[in-house]
Amino acid sequence: MGLLSLEHSPTVYWADFAWHAALALGLAVAVGAGMPATPVATGLGPALALAAAGAAAWTLAEYLLHRFVLHGLPPFKAWHVLHHQRPRALICGPTLLSSTLIGGLVFVPAWWLLGAAHAQALTLGLVLGYLAYGVVHHGAHHGGGGAWMRARRRWHALHHHAPAPGGYGVSTGLWDHVFATVPTPGCRRPTTGTLPAAGP
Repeated sequence: MGLLSLEHSPTVYWADFAWHAALALGLAVAVGAGMPATPVATGLGPALALAAAGAAAWTLAEYLLHRFVLHGLPPFKAWHVLHHQRPRALICGPTLLSSTLIGGLVFVPAWWLLGAAHAQALTLGLVLGYLAYGVVHHGAHHGGGGAWMRARRRWHALHHHAPAPGGYGVSTGLWDHVFATVPTPGCRRPTTGTLPAAGP
């Protein structure tokens, strides 16, 4: 199991959560340290707004990546088949890949366009969204949580088993409602070596 493996040992699987939690903590400290000692409107307010924007952007990225990359684009589609065939296996994106994409596609461009402090706040929100996705996806396949988590588990089960494709959002169903890909209950879809198309 190398740095770019899809299936992980329990140690590496949980280390991914720990790494992104540490990254979020480091970004939060950097954001807090970089805020001027001024009123909320000029310090904390914009940082919180950027963090919220980053978290919201993650939910859309999660939907688009799941629908069009993992269910549509080789070789990612073939890799995602493994998760659908063995949903309880510790299969997820490699930490090195996710961290590189977050740094290269979010933090660096935001730093260039907005400056370091704003880039840190925006990236903090996105990393927190990514962490939330990881926790929800783990709970969807391994149990735990209260009523809200049970609802997310049912939703994700429809993504895996409903007869028509849908339910690409894991941490939220918002974008499935927006793009009309809400999964519908029905006959169980057979488990095969292929994934359903990305839907309407």
